[in-house]
Amino acid sequence: MSELRSYGSRTFRQLAVVSLFVASLLGTTEAEAVPATKVFLNGVPTPVYFNDGDSFRVLAGPLAGTRARLKGFNTLESYGRCHQWGDWTRLELSHYATLGTLNAQRGVWNCTSEMKKDFYGRILWDCQDLSIDQIRKGLAHAMTVTKQGANAVLLAAQRYAIKHRKGMWAHGVPEYVMTSLHSTSEGWEAYNRLVASGNGHSKKWKHGLHYDHCQTVCQSSEDFDEAKARTWFDSELPKLAEAPLLKAYSSDEVVELLAGFIAKGKLAGLKDESKRYEIELVFSRLIAKGKLTTSGKVMPCMVYVEFKRRYGRSKAKCLK
Repeated sequence: MSELRSYGSRTFRQLAVVSLFVASLLGTTEAEAVPATKVFLNGVPTPVYFNDGDSFRVLAGPLAGTRARLKGFNTLESYGRCHQWGDWTRLELSHYATLGTLNAQRGVWNCTSEMKKDFYGRILWDCQDLSIDQIRKGLAHAMTVTKQGANAVLLAAQRYAIKHRKGMWAHGVPEYVMTSLHSTSEGWEAYNRLVASGNGHSKKWKHGLHYDHCQTVCQSSEDFDEAKARTWFDSELPKLAEAPLLKAYSSDEVVELLAGFIAKGKLAGLKDESKRYEIELVFSRLIAKGKLTTSGKVMPCMVYVEFKRRYGRSKAKCLK
């Protein structure tokens, strides 16, 4: 708390003006600088910029330029169409990521911190009023980065959102939400993070796989139902506009592809690699809806895009 001190007679409006100057020094665009949000950081009114619904950058004051990660919850990735589960399309879920950002930007919030930092150097802040609001509206989900669950207040908000099918829960509730993907090409431990929708605890799905750019990854399962897969190939696939994508495959080959995809989370053995993204999209719709498992559980999927291709002019087409 010692890093924050009183501003005396300066008002928040004055701080907002200062924030524009600070933002220019940081290389922030005017569009980013304009939506300054009033947040009380350890009791001190401070202008910040929410770049998504669970993190912000401080625009003025002693902590100007520092980045923040909010504890206890997670909003969906806002860089594009990457999430998928249940009956949602990727585009629809991306809208909820945007709404989570807007909801954070339009409020006035209270945050406290012991000034500890996460792996990426961001200061960890606890903004309970924002956390509850985001989760209760279905714009975020409770999350810890450990095997322990989230606190009772946030879980109560999540149970309310799920019961009333708010926001992201309106068209299916997966056992886990997939929040990040990591490939061996990144040069560190390859794992995907899964967060339980029941109590918010995290687990790492360690896989040791190389993911291709724009590859779709779905949560792995040992509950593959071959009979459902064959029924889909024989009766449902011909009805889809994408049916020609699989005309080079027999029913046995398609079942084998699906079995490998749902068991390992990676599609292998394609006859034409140029069709990978389109075929993965068709298969992921089935997996996300639970159409390929005996249990019929809703499954999460996510699109892998390396960090440098998520934003700006080099943004991947699969995210647009």
